[in-house]
Amino acid sequence: MNEFKDRDTRLEDSNNIDNEKADTYHLQSTYKNEPSQTKKLINPLHGLSKAEVLANVEEFCRDKGLEDKTDVFKRGALIAQRPTEYEEIQELTEEDLHWLRKSTASKWSQPKMLYFTVIVCAIGAATQGWDQTGSNGANLSFPTEFGIATPVDQPGGAADEWKVGFVNAAPYISSALLGAWLSDPLNHFLGRRGEVFVTSLILIITPIASGFTHSWQALAVVRLILGIGMGAKAATVPMYAAELSPANIRGALVMGWQLWTAFGIFLGFAANAVVKDVGAIAWRLQLGSAFIPALPLALLIFFCPESPRWLMKKGRYPKAFAAMCRLRYTETLAARDMYYAYVQLMEENKIVQGKTYISRFTELFTIPRVRRGTLAASTVMLAQQMCGINIIAFYSSTIFVESGYTNSQALFASLGFGAVNFVFAFPAIFTIDTFGRRSLLLATFPNMAWTLLAAGMMFFIPDTESNTTMRTGLIAFFIYLFAAFYSVGEGPVPFMYSAEVFPLPQREQGMAWSVSVCLGFSSILSLTFPRMLRALTPPGAFGAYAAFNVIALVLIFFFVPETKQLTLEELDTVFSVPTATFTKYQTGTVLPHWFRRWFLFRKGEKLAPLVIADDYQTTA
Repeated sequence: MNEFKDRDTRLEDSNNIDNEKADTYHLQSTYKNEPSQTKKLINPLHGLSKAEVLANVEEFCRDKGLEDKTDVFKRGALIAQRPTEYEEIQELTEEDLHWLRKSTASKWSQPKMLYFTVIVCAIGAATQGWDQTGSNGANLSFPTEFGIATPVDQPGGAADEWKVGFVNAAPYISSALLGAWLSDPLNHFLGRRGEVFVTSLILIITPIASGFTHSWQALAVVRLILGIGMGAKAATVPMYAAELSPANIRGALVMGWQLWTAFGIFLGFAANAVVKDVGAIAWRLQLGSAFIPALPLALLIFFCPESPRWLMKKGRYPKAFAAMCRLRYTETLAARDMYYAYVQLMEENKIVQGKTYISRFTELFTIPRVRRGTLAASTVMLAQQMCGINIIAFYSSTIFVESGYTNSQALFASLGFGAVNFVFAFPAIFTIDTFGRRSLLLATFPNMAWTLLAAGMMFFIPDTESNTTMRTGLIAFFIYLFAAFYSVGEGPVPFMYSAEVFPLPQREQGMAWSVSVCLGFSSILSLTFPRMLRALTPPGAFGAYAAFNVIALVLIFFFVPETKQLTLEELDTVFSVPTATFTKYQTGTVLPHWFRRWFLFRKGEKLAPLVIADDYQTTA
């Protein structure tokens, strides 16, 4: 192929420079007049003549078995080269222009199959949330049935406390150590859909099995197997949704993972409350009911198209085009997105060479562009655990009992927490692709910090008969307020962000690493929180997590770039910026801008961008 010959010429002199510089050399050498800290997003088709583009398309179609679609791909390639000037492209038909105008006028105007697939992915997220909260209500009763509810001030009490923590943490331990890492081979051999189907079977069988266990050891083993399915599915579903979605609404569609995880959490809390009065088997029903959303997931996943990018990775271009056509209104729009992804992937493959499982894993940390994506994804995933949301999701019933609620009242208070977590995820749908991922995080973490601190301080209100209602009400209020801020920011961002920041050859391994970080720390928090709650008391535990939120805010500020409205391949440019350069930009440009804008009230103050769009950057 000769479609990159101009860019290859610019890269010839980069062979002898170090990896850190080589990753951004082509940007710096092309735009010498730009400020040293500014990088441009480059459309690989920009700079080629129309004749070169059309010749390259003909060669592409011959090589990939798409000769009968050559004319379609020619029109698509011309649109990809000049996405904002399609009215001037004479080769386009009236039908092409109609659908281009329609998609430009309304970004939400997309084929039904795209939304159907996103809904199926949402069901996969709901299984995650329901699995998380089944143990929340069960914590109030299964320890007693299994004889591990000894008070901590009595002999054996401390050991029983660790046993309960291990049962709760078991799915997250196996998710982090095994489940997330199985997603790579499962995706390799079965594809995105096949992997989701296999994991959904695990998520049907294990919740039902947990309801029939007769010892805490058996329950722990079943939950360890449950975690394998949870981890593998969590590493695939957001990635699958990201690969299907147009760039300008990818955040909103992929954040369906968080929205419907929150809905699953709410349904789990609702199931806990519904069966609370059935007697000794209540905890069995609370754990077992989590199979319900996994059943339609297994039935519906094969009605969805396979990921076109996964099929391209496997060299199955005719099937990739057929799948893309199901996700776009016309063949021309499908050809536009597929060809643009292809030329970006060719650029991407110049620096990403991993062929084996081990080499792809090591490249997460050895290739500068990939390493920066790993750092950013790890930061947002770690921040999700540092913020304290999963502690409340796992132990809210216990926390509400500590505040003065009865067991029954605690279950209903937890249901309220689940409802707030779900309802307040909706605003993020309309802000995540406009306000941005990074901006949502920076705006909400300070608010999560003070609301957790306020909830902890409410425990100092004396627990007297006259104060009980006010005390419990204020604790619940601040926990609900915390959940609202979480659902707008840190809730939707981590899994969506991690699914988009890795190059295609690294995507499975990168997502596995991200999920492993998230669920690994989740298991640690789940295991240690009962002891932390006893050692620090509720005010101390809430205060500690308020401090963790502040630390997470600092990490996000320095290590998490913005990714909104860029194609998965264009993000290579964002992560071509060295970490030191990005950090210097934050401290030397962003912080002074904020001070002048919000403390000196200079409303006309403009922030110089670190990465700016090329004139011909695609928005598809």
